[in-house]
Amino acid sequence: MQILAQLLVSGVAVGMIYGVIAFGYQLTFATSKTLNFGQGEALMLGALVGLTVASFVGYWVMLPIVLAFGLLQGAVVERLGVRPAIKSKSESGWIMATIALGIIFKNLAENIWGRDDLKFPSPIGERSIEVMGVRVLPMEIAIVAGALAMMLAVELFNRRSVFGKAVVATANDRDAAGLMGINTGQVITFSFALSSMVAALAGVLVAPVTLTGATMGSALGLKAFAVAIIGGLNSGLGVVVGGLILGITENLTGYYLSTGYKDVPGLVLLLLVLSFKPSGLFGKKTIKKV
Repeated sequence: MQILAQLLVSGVAVGMIYGVIAFGYQLTFATSKTLNFGQGEALMLGALVGLTVASFVGYWVMLPIVLAFGLLQGAVVERLGVRPAIKSKSESGWIMATIALGIIFKNLAENIWGRDDLKFPSPIGERSIEVMGVRVLPMEIAIVAGALAMMLAVELFNRRSVFGKAVVATANDRDAAGLMGINTGQVITFSFALSSMVAALAGVLVAPVTLTGATMGSALGLKAFAVAIIGGLNSGLGVVVGGLILGITENLTGYYLSTGYKDVPGLVLLLLVLSFKPSGLFGKKTIKKV
């Protein structure tokens, strides 16, 4: 029972990282019906930039710098990769463009930081805390708290601020929002910037419990996309639940079966959701007007 509890705790921490990256996918899909398939690379860049900056100014001063970097990186992706495709109404242009930019960012990272994995020191210590027989790393608690705080902050921003309400209006009906005088292009740029900022935060949260390197974002970005599909691309709650499901099932499968099979249950669930509920477990069916 103690081992099961340990696996669940670790799975929750991993699942929240998947959830927060998937939340970034949800942000861009809501406003533009497009996704940034370089989201994993945004996480990777956040971790590597954070590692470099933290060596000069410390972890806590580094955080706002990384968040600002994430905003800028997301805006660049939207400007170069997504906006031209939206203007030309290209269904596949934004897919290929965001994938290409992700590859470019990965190659840049390899040339700047090298191909070897780097150690990201934990800002709150690496000695585990024992709670009712279960050992928890302080950074695992920070991952859960930081992910929830970021998603809550975004929700409050959307509900309470004027620009946030413009984001919500664009998500509900982009054409109608444009007719109401909302600059929908600016809103879409902001959603991509916010998405990459969330991924950059996920990078500096997860980096102290993993190794940091140019390849760290590929698997995380792909799994987070699976989480977004499982939970529902138009459901904030769905991506959190989907992340927890995937993180916990991976841990349980890796321990009780084999680490070689830990990715299988999540992929099986993804196939089942696509077959029986394509909108996701918590997603809503969209009605297309013709």
